[in-house]
Amino acid sequence: MSNRIITISREFGSGGHSIGKLVAQKLGISFYDKELVDKVAQKSGYSSDFIEEQGEYAPTTSSFLFNLAFSSNWNKMSDNLSPADQLYLLQNNIIRELADKERCVIVGRCSNYILRERNDVLNVFIFAPAEARMKRIVERYGETKEKPEIRLKKKDDKRKIYYKHYTGENWGIANNYTISLDSSKLGEETCAEIIAKIYRGEV
Repeated sequence: MSNRIITISREFGSGGHSIGKLVAQKLGISFYDKELVDKVAQKSGYSSDFIEEQGEYAPTTSSFLFNLAFSSNWNKMSDNLSPADQLYLLQNNIIRELADKERCVIVGRCSNYILRERNDVLNVFIFAPAEARMKRIVERYGETKEKPEIRLKKKDDKRKIYYKHYTGENWGIANNYTISLDSSKLGEETCAEIIAKIYRGEV
């Protein structure tokens, strides 16, 4: 089956968002990153800012998957879920609905795991050396009191914890992706073109 969906996982500062947007523009398909947050906000009643904040942190050290798998009463379990867990489930449903409805690019939010049982998904991981990512976040977001290397580590650690909490798997492992690209060596435009060509079946 040909590709319909592209998921993009990325290290902080690697340009994954920009690359994903370029890919969507090249292919003429929908793009979801902050747009997905807005959809969750509309359905949940929570603010977009709150949803983005919850998306950065796994709410507890307990296993969400274990609780979900071994709960005999979903309604009772859902009453006891943290806001972050409830938002993850809603986000999960929205990602599945989008994948059923339209061709699109989805950035982050465990989308590669959520859609793992489909055979029409191209899963991409964007990475870059720390030095290149530090330079990019300073250029994009400006200087802060916190050193760039600390900002990188904190952000990526949050993503690793979040991914592990909701999937039970390790974030950034090559086996979870169709292709991994170093954006510092290839550049955003070339990364986007490679992804678009694979999607179209040209390589």
